[in-house]
Amino acid sequence: MSDILQARDLSFHYTDGADVLRGITRSIPEGQFCAVLGHNGSGKSTLAKHFNAILLPSGGTVYVDGMDTRDEEKLLDIRSTAGMVFQNPDNQLVASIVEDDVAFALENMGVPPREIRRRVDEALRAVGMARYARHSAAKLSGGQKQRVAIAGVIAMQPRCIILDEPTAMLDPQGRREVMHVIRTLNRERGITVVLITHHMDEAVQADRCIVLSHGQVLLDGAPREIFTQADILRDNGLAPPQTIEILHLLNEREHAGLELGALTVQECADILSGYLEGTA
Repeated sequence: MSDILQARDLSFHYTDGADVLRGITRSIPEGQFCAVLGHNGSGKSTLAKHFNAILLPSGGTVYVDGMDTRDEEKLLDIRSTAGMVFQNPDNQLVASIVEDDVAFALENMGVPPREIRRRVDEALRAVGMARYARHSAAKLSGGQKQRVAIAGVIAMQPRCIILDEPTAMLDPQGRREVMHVIRTLNRERGITVVLITHHMDEAVQADRCIVLSHGQVLLDGAPREIFTQADILRDNGLAPPQTIEILHLLNEREHAGLELGALTVQECADILSGYLEGTA
């Protein structure tokens, strides 16, 4: 499996000299669903913007499908390969009608009208918003707006989508809608997903989690491997999933010796059921 995103000794600092990223070397294979976690100021959003060439490295190199993000002649190809979805959907919607918004970037790219129609219809179907094609974008819910923003990106047919805390401003129902779309795009269409999030219940759905702290990689591995390290997460401003937190507290207070690998409510319930049966 080839790597679609690569960071090699990546560092970034602002003009005041404050370091945000420090010597990050990581690659993301095509088709992977990778969640990037970290406390506020850890550098996770800055890293995401490097993968879309919104920011350029102060040191090191970033490649998108082998293209150096500092190559200005490759900028359109880079952003067509790795699309970006931001936190606030209201800042991404540029047209008053849903289908017009999804078509906006394609029109600017000079895509033929018949192809635009095909891509818009397909993108709206992919995010479950086809029946809202002629609706006013302003009257949609937050989750619906974010799904339209994602449709606008996938209409450009990227191989990778980078989402910078796309559910941060949504209610629980909106979060579930958006996460369902993200999982579907990854599993059924093979689109590489990089999800920047601070919600642990979102991160556990990924294939891989990268945890940043002070601009460096703290942990990198499968969710079950990462979230069992509850003390390290807490020391770095992150709360483990509630399922693991419950088991961890029982181990601390009751010396229960429970396995901490429960990522779902059902897994946690099974472990607790076995523990209670054994103590009855």
